[in-house]
Amino acid sequence: MQINDRHFELRLAQDRADLHAAQRLRYDVFVAELGADGPMVDHDARREIDRFDAHVDHLLLHDTRRAEGDQVIGVYRLLTEDGAKAAGQFYSEDEYDLTALKQSGRRLLELGRSCLHRDYRGGTAMMHLWAGLAGYIAAREIAVLFGVASFHGCDPAPLAGPLSLLHHRHLAPPELRPVARDAGYQRIDLIAEADLDRPAAIRAVPALIKAYLRLGGVVGQGAYLDRAFNCLDVCLVMDVTQIPATSRAIYQRGGGQ
Repeated sequence: MQINDRHFELRLAQDRADLHAAQRLRYDVFVAELGADGPMVDHDARREIDRFDAHVDHLLLHDTRRAEGDQVIGVYRLLTEDGAKAAGQFYSEDEYDLTALKQSGRRLLELGRSCLHRDYRGGTAMMHLWAGLAGYIAAREIAVLFGVASFHGCDPAPLAGPLSLLHHRHLAPPELRPVARDAGYQRIDLIAEADLDRPAAIRAVPALIKAYLRLGGVVGQGAYLDRAFNCLDVCLVMDVTQIPATSRAIYQRGGGQ
């Protein structure tokens, strides 16, 4: 499936202006929309910032129809193993023990801060980002993708159905299974599989997580309570070799690598 929206431009961030544009979109989504905060958030400049930004690649999707300076409408933050070494760790290691992944001998890429401007959700914008991600993965011979994805809110009770569904149907194999750290550990096996209303649980899974599951994504053990971002995080893992052949069409080579 080729994606031909000519007004979209996809490329890696090249300079400080690109980085600031990514951080502004992250602020709009994670801070203004979802209520996140943190010690490095710049409310005056409306930029969501953290220390890992110096060690990652930002994959940016531009809509060239928008005014200059307001064209970035999609972001993926990509942290390679070399970047993690420079940063001292992967971002998600604050929340998850990644020993199994790091000892797998597979080449890893951590995905983070994935977001779309609210006006572009439900269209082809995410497919453009995935097309760019596919090119990045191929060029760097990445074998395993992982990263935290979030359920909004910190109360596990209303999320018991979808969390339990992830545990019972989509738990990562032991050799690739991250484990949530004790400081924020939240069980996700909250409802027995026999008692689960599966259709309702599926409907309650956030769209991005659902998309990863369709591509063969699995989750780590437990969720992590992230009060700063007002969410419950699950750690998603995707073995690139296990992406179903019927789904590979989503990952057509994009430009801007």
